[in-house]
Amino acid sequence: MAVAPRAVRGMLRRKPIEQIDDDTGHSGGLTRTLGLWQLTAIGVGGIIGAGIFSLAGAVANEKAGPGVLISFIVAGIASAAAAFSYAEFAGLIPRAGSAYTYGYAVLGEFAGWAIGWDLLLEYTAIVAVVAIGISGYFNDLLGFMDVDLPLWMLGAPGTEPKGVADGSYKVNLFAVLLCLLIAYVLNLGMKNAARFETALVYLKVGIVALVIVVGVFKIDAGNYDPFLPFGLDGAFTGAATVFFAVFGYDAMSTAAEESKDATRHMPRAIMYSLAISMVLYVMACLVLTGMVNYKDIDSEAAFSSAFESVGLKYVGMVIAVGAILGVLTVLFTFMMGAARVWFSMSRDGLLPGWFAKTHPTRHVPTRITWILGVGSALIAGLLPINEAAELTNIGILLAFIIVCIAVIVLRYRQPDLPRQFKTPWMPFTPIIGVVFSIWLITFLTAETWMRFGVWFLLGCVIYFVYSRRHSLLNTSSGGKELK
Repeated sequence: MAVAPRAVRGMLRRKPIEQIDDDTGHSGGLTRTLGLWQLTAIGVGGIIGAGIFSLAGAVANEKAGPGVLISFIVAGIASAAAAFSYAEFAGLIPRAGSAYTYGYAVLGEFAGWAIGWDLLLEYTAIVAVVAIGISGYFNDLLGFMDVDLPLWMLGAPGTEPKGVADGSYKVNLFAVLLCLLIAYVLNLGMKNAARFETALVYLKVGIVALVIVVGVFKIDAGNYDPFLPFGLDGAFTGAATVFFAVFGYDAMSTAAEESKDATRHMPRAIMYSLAISMVLYVMACLVLTGMVNYKDIDSEAAFSSAFESVGLKYVGMVIAVGAILGVLTVLFTFMMGAARVWFSMSRDGLLPGWFAKTHPTRHVPTRITWILGVGSALIAGLLPINEAAELTNIGILLAFIIVCIAVIVLRYRQPDLPRQFKTPWMPFTPIIGVVFSIWLITFLTAETWMRFGVWFLLGCVIYFVYSRRHSLLNTSSGGKELK
């Protein structure tokens, strides 16, 4: 009769924060190479992607009109509530794993396992979705240049457009190659990979600046009227959609053990990356909806088509090329995030330690990264973008809820811990993050919940069959909880 309570105690055991701090001194092979601005670039790279190059146009056209500006501001405020919580934890627990590690330290092993297991799927699916999106831009660019490729390599089965016979598409080859390319870059070592990422982020920010500086001279103020053609409800509905374009700092925070001074730099990088991205989002939305009437915005290639419509065709081409190269940074950030979560779970004994083996000279989790590269390549190559996208939503929101709750619990449980950054207006700020995340979850479809349920049940089986017994917290205590 005593077995069940002991098992429950095992699920609730927490890794002491002091022990986590000690672990970072010998982080299992990871090396501290990232400075403040490299971390910020990784965060910006994860936040600014398809959201600014296509999602902003789609929301303006279909849901909010010029009020897409309000959509981004509301989403940014909600994301900032979670970002403050992440920043407090990042300065307090400078360890790989992000939400998984924070949940493990504050809410217990099973909570940490659940969110870590979920993020593995979410981050991998995000990589696949973005790769599919970039592939679409690439195919459009080749069409503009009158380059015809074999039909079999242009898309996943069942995604053939009108005029193309069913069964003509076999695989989205370009998306597959992108996923494998990012895995290769990440395996070069974090220092070299971060240089690649930073260069692309500079390029991307330059493209957005080009959009703003050139586009501002083509604004017609009449296009802002009506500002809310779908009403305020449309703007709020748009906020639920664009919310998924204003996170990315969460994946960046998984690189804490590769930061030169994580306790000081990680909180700043989180806040800087979100602030920079929001300024660019707001200014770009003002330009887009001012250049073109919201009814005429191209939902898929908003900015390139907008410049073409005002007689700046070649600027539109530059934007299209920049979008392809710039969005690669999203692939980098989220594949890196998935690899660091997996690495951290394996090092803690919740997954086999074989995965946590790092390269002897490059000091990166090579095995994990290649597995993620191949896994995301299979999803990107063989699934339509809508089906892949449905895998990305729920995990991030659950991670936000876990982190926001955990920061409240820890503040009151251990108020005297040396925090480099403190979430302001406690507990109201994290509560806003929880409420907004729950509200957004209500927009998810039954199919999304079903897929999440299947993945979660699989994770539960792995946890109770393997992870609970092999956890370092269990083995270090002689396995007493499990007897």
